[in-house]
Amino acid sequence: MVLMRMKLPFERRVKLAQGLWLLSWTATLAGALTFTLGCLLKTELQRRAEVMDNTEIHVVPNTLMVVSLASLGINYFAGRVCQEALDAGRFPRWKAFMKPYWGASLFFTLLMLIPVIISYAMKGNLESSLEIGLKNGIRFYKDTDTPGRCFQKQIIDRLQMEFKCCGNTDYKDWFQVQWVSNHYLDFSSKEVKDRVRSNVDGRFLFDGVPFSCCNPSSPRPCIQDRLNNNSAHYNYEHQTEELNIYARGCREALVTYYMGLMNSIGAGVLSVFLVQSSVLVSLRYLQTAMEAVAGQENTEIETEGYLLENGMKEIVMEYLNRLLAFVKLNQVGGEEVRAGAWPTPA
Repeated sequence: MVLMRMKLPFERRVKLAQGLWLLSWTATLAGALTFTLGCLLKTELQRRAEVMDNTEIHVVPNTLMVVSLASLGINYFAGRVCQEALDAGRFPRWKAFMKPYWGASLFFTLLMLIPVIISYAMKGNLESSLEIGLKNGIRFYKDTDTPGRCFQKQIIDRLQMEFKCCGNTDYKDWFQVQWVSNHYLDFSSKEVKDRVRSNVDGRFLFDGVPFSCCNPSSPRPCIQDRLNNNSAHYNYEHQTEELNIYARGCREALVTYYMGLMNSIGAGVLSVFLVQSSVLVSLRYLQTAMEAVAGQENTEIETEGYLLENGMKEIVMEYLNRLLAFVKLNQVGGEEVRAGAWPTPA
């Protein structure tokens, strides 16, 4: 049973071809936009590569760029076909390519949904990647003279100022690491000696944070040392001084930023998917309608276009029968091989 049949007289075929030409070039521009969005997301992920533990999330922009490049070729071909679709003498030269082209177009159009699904599914992966990356970044913050980590301090400071965050989970993460290099510690000081000796690993730990955690919206000069000691500062109560330093952790800030970016890109990709689907459906109707015109002198006859030659049930059963026949053929071939390998004794 033919699925979604539609009668298409000559005038409607002309309008369909004209509309498809315009729609195909719109989809071409949309494909270029998708490629730009993929490059944008790729760039943003590369910018924060130092605070990410793995690169699995890069599958989202990579897939977007591959699909968008494929859509450019798909829509260019669709524009060429619809230009010649009304010329019965020239259309048949495309006929041999239409089914493979339509199948490849359908594949890449459905593949366009994969990045949208992955972007939501990999939220947990993004969080764990940022958690480990930020933890290492904070730990190596002081290693400004170590090759490979020279810019770690600059990266973390810029990150905290740009996203208005502090630490991994919160500002207390800085209390658990020695973020001040030994080059800038006075080991002749009793306070420094006591703090180093009181730690099992011999690290200098204190309740302070880097300057990049300071909130410029605070009405008082930033307090970044002895944050938990109320008596060390005049008129200070650390539990109520919310504006002194950023309270939000950088992991939460980055996850919110990237998920917001991917949600916006996902909405744009879904719009492109709808345009691309419209191109495929229109091209399929034009193809099936023009197949009835091919080889006839009168091109102004009324024809029928359809989406699928058979219903979904018939298509599924056809492919299922082919699969069963293929499996059965392999089983018969395997039995013949075994029979030839182990001949029966005389």
